[in-house]
Amino acid sequence: MHARYVRDLQEIDETQVALAGGKGAHLGALSRIDGVRVPAGFCVTTDAFRRVVERAPVLDGLLDRLSRLGPDDREGLRTLSAEIRRAVEAVTVPDDVAEAITGALARFGAHDAYAVRSSATAEDLPTASFAGQQDSYLNVVGPAEVLRHVGRCWASLFTERAVAYRRHHGIDHRAVRMAVVVQRMALPDAAGVLFTADPVTGDRRTATVDAGLGLGEALVSGLVDPDVFTVRDDRVVAETIAVKPRALRPLPGGGTREEEVDARRRERPALTHEQVLRLVRLGRRIEAHFGRPQDIEWCLVDDDFRIVQSRPITTLFPVPEADDTDPHVYVSVGHQQMMTDAMKPLGYSMWQLTAMVPMHEAGGRLFVDVTRRLASPASRAALLDAVGKGDPLIRDALETVLDRGDLVPSLPDETPAAPAPAPAAPPAPIAADPAIVAELVERSRASVAALERDVRTRSGPELFDFLLEAFEEHKRVLADPLSFQALMAGMEATWWLNDKLLAWLGEKNAADALTLSAPGNVTSEMGLALLDVADAIRPHPEVVAFLERVEDDDFPDGLAKLPGGAGARDAVEAYLDRYGMRCVGEIDITRPRWRERPAALVPAILDNVRNFGPGAAERRFRKGLEEAREKERDVLTRLRALPDGERKAAETKRMIDRVRTFAGYREYPKYGIVSRYAVYKRALMEEAGRLVRAGVLAEAEDVFFLTFQEFHEAVRTGRVEEGLVRRREEEFRAYCALTPPRVLTSDGEALDGAYRRDDVPDGALAGLPVSAGTVEGRARVVLDMEDADLEAGDILVTAFTDPSWSPVFVGIAGLVTEVGGLMTHGAVIAREYGLPAVVGVAGATRLIEDGRRIRVHGTDGYVELLP
Repeated sequence: MHARYVRDLQEIDETQVALAGGKGAHLGALSRIDGVRVPAGFCVTTDAFRRVVERAPVLDGLLDRLSRLGPDDREGLRTLSAEIRRAVEAVTVPDDVAEAITGALARFGAHDAYAVRSSATAEDLPTASFAGQQDSYLNVVGPAEVLRHVGRCWASLFTERAVAYRRHHGIDHRAVRMAVVVQRMALPDAAGVLFTADPVTGDRRTATVDAGLGLGEALVSGLVDPDVFTVRDDRVVAETIAVKPRALRPLPGGGTREEEVDARRRERPALTHEQVLRLVRLGRRIEAHFGRPQDIEWCLVDDDFRIVQSRPITTLFPVPEADDTDPHVYVSVGHQQMMTDAMKPLGYSMWQLTAMVPMHEAGGRLFVDVTRRLASPASRAALLDAVGKGDPLIRDALETVLDRGDLVPSLPDETPAAPAPAPAAPPAPIAADPAIVAELVERSRASVAALERDVRTRSGPELFDFLLEAFEEHKRVLADPLSFQALMAGMEATWWLNDKLLAWLGEKNAADALTLSAPGNVTSEMGLALLDVADAIRPHPEVVAFLERVEDDDFPDGLAKLPGGAGARDAVEAYLDRYGMRCVGEIDITRPRWRERPAALVPAILDNVRNFGPGAAERRFRKGLEEAREKERDVLTRLRALPDGERKAAETKRMIDRVRTFAGYREYPKYGIVSRYAVYKRALMEEAGRLVRAGVLAEAEDVFFLTFQEFHEAVRTGRVEEGLVRRREEEFRAYCALTPPRVLTSDGEALDGAYRRDDVPDGALAGLPVSAGTVEGRARVVLDMEDADLEAGDILVTAFTDPSWSPVFVGIAGLVTEVGGLMTHGAVIAREYGLPAVVGVAGATRLIEDGRRIRVHGTDGYVELLP
């Protein structure tokens, strides 16, 4: 019976988390690794905890109340967690559990000193470490004290910090159990922490060792500063030696105390280099066993290392899998697509299958391997130039990797075997003909219409075979040479105008004003069209009041029953017919489209009703058009007054016509992609419904946690691996908490680059200027478009914007984002609407307080925080 409540550590391994908790399971596994010494001890199992909980029936009601607390009710959380702890501590330990614990102590030495340590089942997990969330006690002496501290560990499952941590990670309080590890107390000369990967940069080749004298608790609590050693490739490459005036030591009768360190010892390192390297090698062995970088607590006893804990480092961004051991450099796709949120497996696998270049998944995000392009000088220069135009921070991050010279091989450009033929004449530039854009739009529409027609008759495995063929058509449309020429024509004309007019007239970003209200921009039209929807709603107070109470996505049906509601419903439905395939994060097919969740549009519609009058869309477009014409007249007049002015004005006029012809088309290929995605999704969700009806899945949206290939296999076989969906849900939740880097190496190093500018005032936030002008106003920090509550004159501050944010652009005065580049969607629409905008502002949503007045310098690329 006692074996049910107590297990020796050497009887446990990492598969027994449910019995021994995370810490106990890891310590058991560590004790089995050759060459790793773990202080001897035992684990009081979760069965013992369950017996205690059974004796406190009041817990059920308390946990119910805890589950009903609002997410911001800190006081309620504090009060309830304290009440639950008191209820657990008040329970008398059952006799059979007490006997099991005292019997184990007798085997190891009843009156020796022990460490008594919490070990929850939701602890030391790959996705959540729970470091420091529950309690541990050092130098506990005597069976009565050990039993008392075991009870305190059980109660610490409900410390305020542990409860808050579980809530943050979506872990059910009722699903967690507490085991307790009881180990012989190590009496160390030195102790500390080893990270087998750099916890700041993520570099897996670099290990860091924090070391102090005496017990490691002094470092953890911040009582003393540690010595810090950095190790790379089995060499100590950096060290910082701290002064050590105090150390924490165990007392003979139990407990600990601070002691003064001998003056001759205070400035000496806690470890020698030989010891540091030996410890790191031991850490690499542990890391290899668990298969991921580890955060390891260690003690040094008589020049022998004892390992007292090892947990995964959960804050590291994962590294894409590769089929070789060569070094690789990856560039983030999300920073170019303006969607850096984690994607679910169906989402990223679909994007991989429809993308024009191979993409690699890590942390729910996609990356492109640019190693080979960086390796040769010619392709390297072209790559750096291309990414630098879009996002200077990506370029800087890549240059940082290149400057170190230890990751990317330098290969010569390929030399042709025979003399190269004379270069052909460059292709004739595409004519600035609106008919070209009209033809491209019609080609895209025809392709989507054919897809909608042909997919209707497919189901089961045949549907997936058809979709794989459709993905090839998808890529063919994207690779249309004429489409590429049109896109480049607009961008190259923009760059030409900005460069030449800066040189000739001293005017920065002149193309911004020249492209106002450019024709045919489907994304800017989408924002203006929602103003027209507001016009159909504004005259009807009952419709407005109804929308202010809307929570359900079937609200259009309810509109028709209200005075004036039929016209309002028709306006909403017409908008959804045209734009219902869009949504925030639309590159992830698993995100709900506006057609699926039209209530997402209601806040923007109500903002438009409140902030604008009738006919605002037409007035706004015409105002931008007139400003662009006036800017053109002004520029051409000033150019003609210069030396050789007629030629300069004629060239500039050709480029203005060119940019206005093609600038709007910049947004259409993305519209075509999401239009096709809507068709794919409808067909796939019908298959998901069939799997639910067949009992293969519990819910249709479970397929979001399968890759396209796994979904295909599930339809073919009628089976899904048991537990797969739940594991993927847990992974996705963990990935959502990670911030993806702009550049990632195969060593795990995450780089975000820097602007390295000296023209930004002190205290201002540097970014990339993408839409000219200066504006001052109230910052509204918005992380979800559905939560936007904007008034005229507000400045939107957010992490990123994709085309779905266009409806809120019509009501703001300026834009600041953390992610973006010169030609990303948010920048294009900001220029279309004449909004001063700065993108790529690191930490903007954290550093700019909601409601604070700021000044956006869209021409020079920085944001001032005003008093």
